[in-house]
Order: sequence, then C-alpha cells, then structure tokens
Amino acid sequence: MYQYDQYDQRIVEERSRQFRGQVQRRLSGEILEDEFKPLRLQNGLYMQLHAYMLRVAVPYGLLSSTQMRKLAHIARTYDKGYGHLTTRQNMQFNWPTLEGVANILDELASVQMHAVQTSGNCIRNTTSDQFAGVTRDELEDPRPYAEIIRQWSTFHPEFAFLPRKFKIAVNATPDDDRAAVYFHDIGVKLVENGAGERGFEVLAGGGLGRTPHIGQTVRKFLPKEHLLSYLESILRVYNQFGRRDNKFKARIKILVNALGIEEFSRRVEEEWEQIKDGDMLLPEEEIERVKKHFAPHAYETLPDSDSELAALALDKDRAFGNWVKNNVRPHKVPGYASVTISVKDKEIPPGDLSDYQMDQVADLADRYSFGEMRITHTQNLVLADVKVSQLRELHEKLVAVNLGNANANHIADMITCPGLDFCNLANARSIPIGMRIIDRFDDIDYMNDIGDVNLKISGCINACGHHHVGNIGILGIDKQGVEHYQLMLGGSAGNDASLGQIVGPAFTQDEIVGAVDTVLQRYLKERESADETFIHCYRRVGMAPFKEALYGDN
Repeated sequence: MYQYDQYDQRIVEERSRQFRGQVQRRLSGEILEDEFKPLRLQNGLYMQLHAYMLRVAVPYGLLSSTQMRKLAHIARTYDKGYGHLTTRQNMQFNWPTLEGVANILDELASVQMHAVQTSGNCIRNTTSDQFAGVTRDELEDPRPYAEIIRQWSTFHPEFAFLPRKFKIAVNATPDDDRAAVYFHDIGVKLVENGAGERGFEVLAGGGLGRTPHIGQTVRKFLPKEHLLSYLESILRVYNQFGRRDNKFKARIKILVNALGIEEFSRRVEEEWEQIKDGDMLLPEEEIERVKKHFAPHAYETLPDSDSELAALALDKDRAFGNWVKNNVRPHKVPGYASVTISVKDKEIPPGDLSDYQMDQVADLADRYSFGEMRITHTQNLVLADVKVSQLRELHEKLVAVNLGNANANHIADMITCPGLDFCNLANARSIPIGMRIIDRFDDIDYMNDIGDVNLKISGCINACGHHHVGNIGILGIDKQGVEHYQLMLGGSAGNDASLGQIVGPAFTQDEIVGAVDTVLQRYLKERESADETFIHCYRRVGMAPFKEALYGDN
C-alpha cells in the first residue's frame, strides 16, 4: 500500500496544527459558527442532528492493521466505542466532541491518515474496486491510478471551492463494475483499444440525489499519460460553467445534461488541447513508481484451489459452507481467496463496527491477509489475500466476534444511510428499517434461494443510501409528519447501469418490510429458473406483476 513521503506527512501534520488553532478560536468565541463552518468542513467535520460527525479518509478503501487499530483507539477514546463504514470506502465517527477533534487528527496523522477533503465542495475520496489487485477479471490493478488522482487532487488550488462536491471512481474490470463508475461525477474505466494498448474510457455526469443521472462517455480512449490533464480539463469546464446560484443544480450532472454530452465533450476537448502536452503529462516512470507501492505480496506457491473452494461451499458444516459460497471469491493467485466480512447483522446498525471488532479484524488481517484490509462501498470489509487452507479457521474467529454472517450480496447485505436517527436532512429513519429487513430474512436457506439481490435505503431524496440503484430501493419520505417509504425496483450500479422506478404509493414503516417480502415472493414465482437473478427477472417481466402483488386491483 502507498506509504507517505516527507511531503505527505508534513501536509497532514500542519493541517492538524492549523485546525487545533481554529478550534481554540471557535471555543473562545473569537470566530463564530458561520466563520468556522467552512474551516471544519475542510477537515471532514460535520454538524449532524445530535452531535458532530468526523469523516476519516481511507483512499480507495485500503487500510493497514496499524491504521485499523488506531481507528479502534479513536472510537474508544473520543467516541462511543464504534465507527461507521461509508459508501465512499471511508470511516466516520458520529459522536466526537469539538475539543477532541484536533486530538483525533493528531492521532490519525501518526498513522498516515487524515480527514482532508472528506467534505466540502472539493474532490472527495477517490474510490475503486474492493478486490483491486487480486481479482482475476481486471485488466490491471486500478489502485495506482486512484493514488495518482489522490495526489493530484489533494489541496489542488483551483478546485478547493467547486460549485459542489465532486466524486471520482476508477475501475479496471471490463465485465463487472464494482466501483459504480456510471454514478460518479467522473468515472474512469481502464480499457484496451483495438491495438491492444491500455488506456482509459472517461465518463462524466453521473450521480444520484434528487436528480439522478447515469454518466456518459466523454472520451472513449485516453492514453495513460494524459490522465491528469484530461481530468483537469473536465474540472475546469465544470468549475467555470457549473451553476453556483442553486446548490440543488450545482453538480456536474446538471451541467452535462443542460449542455448535452456532445457540447460538454467539445468544451472539454477544447480546454484539453491547451494543456495536454504541458507539465501535466504523466510519464511512464511516474506510473511505475506509484505501482511499486502496490506490488504483489510474498505469496506462497500453492496448488490451484478452485475445486477445493467448490467443495468447501458444500461442506457438511452448513454455516461454514454457506459463508464460503456467499462471502468467499477466487483469487488470481492459486491457493488464495478473498473474503468479504459482512458488517450486516440484525443486532447492530448496518456498517457499524465496535472498537473491539476493529481490533479483532486488525489481528485477523495480520494473521491471515498480510496486515491489510479494504472497506467496500457496500459498507463491508474485505480480507483480500487469505489462504484457502485457512478459511475454516478464519471463519471460526469471525463468528466469535459476530462478523461471520454469510449474507454478502444477498438481501440482508444492504446499504443504509444514517437517516433520521443522525441526519438533520433526513425525512425518515433508515437504520431501524434496515435492521428489521435483516431480521425478517434471517434464514440462510431462504436468502440463498432468493440469490443475488441488493437493497439500498435512503432517509431522504439526497440518496446517501443509493436507493436509486438498488435492485430494490427504499426512499424515506414525510407525509404530513408521518414517516413513509417509497419502494423502487430495477436499479443497478454496475455495467448494466439503470435507475429504479417507483412502484406506487408509499408504505408506512409498519408496512414496508412486508412489501419487500411481497416483492421477493413475486420474484420467486415469476423467475424462469433458479439461475435468473432478480434484476434480470424484473427486466424481463416489467413492473406490472410486482405492482399487482403489492396493490392488487387498486
């Protein structure tokens, strides 16, 4: 993983010192909240419904065991004993005091971490595939390019005050987009052209919120050496022409939609022609320098394990077998596998980890996965480099800390925003609904019968729970002071990107879990075979059967 140089370290240490002084001036009354707000946002500090929330940056989700132990220490010392995994592969703390935040930033800096650009109208944490570097279906590891983008975008003087927040994702798997690049302000896809050359397809204008849009291709093939200059050109066009008069219309998706992709692309290309051969060229030697930070681990030479994984999935210990089937995937190196640790359980809010669990996962990463782990955009963890021969032992230890759930990529493995329990923008609670759904479908045989289906819940139209791209999406709304939930079907964040459609009238909080069950029962009735997934069945039969099941003749 990437290691800070002296400049990186100096940046985060100086930023922490600066913020300590800003906090002291705020506490003394020397500056007021309106003056303090932009300063705290630049350091990832929000004011939520009940308390401050601090969002910690985890570039492309990659953490060392040392860093995870530090996060556990912060949860114990400065929060209420837990942290929350986010959809940008970060971690956030929901209850820090203002006085403690400067200490937290010092603690983070000691392990090469920070909270810079996790909020505000700037370029946020660059995300990528949680299986980057170990999955068989990638052209190459996308993380070096995500790291290059991180270095370019951090404290970029021209893009510190954009019209609105800005998000970039990088993917390298042609057939399976696990980074949701079509729903980012910029999506970067590693591709090969007809001559076998590697480069990037660049998309722009994707996003969710109150006006969701699927990203569109700005350039089909971009040579690697032009990555930064082309991103710079897109940001310049957005910075100049993006709306600043209305924050609800300030995202780049609005600009791309207003101009049309042809005109937007023309303006980007015009800007790019002026800078593409200048100082922003990305030489091959720089790419190779960054790649060295992501060199393969010292893997042992082991026999091929695909047949062994298949056998383990049928193990007579069904708890273990189901976990292998659902949470373990093949590795590009023979004898190894990648494990998804599901942080979805009916007893705890989805995505929450206790300080004890963080410490235990750090120990397990040291013992089984070269001291590293990844946060996924679905609010789980991954140990990417586990020997197949050690899977059973690892599973036993995960079960002991309530992290052995075998529900990855199934109905209980949902994305859930904080909702009205924490967020002052929310209209309805999300977390209790998510936990009730997990409890309702807490039967592994039934989950396996349903198969791969994702559910996403947002407590308001801002869509922090990504409800628009859930195969099943739930949106919390306010109807005359009472929490209700709209049900949406047909969304997908992958290469087959699509936006879900509202089925009909909203459900009360007492009805919504049953409505989800009704949808799934109708799917089981309509599917042509056990291999037909929910999203494929929905696209084949359409909305009508599900609407009929939910509302009858109404």
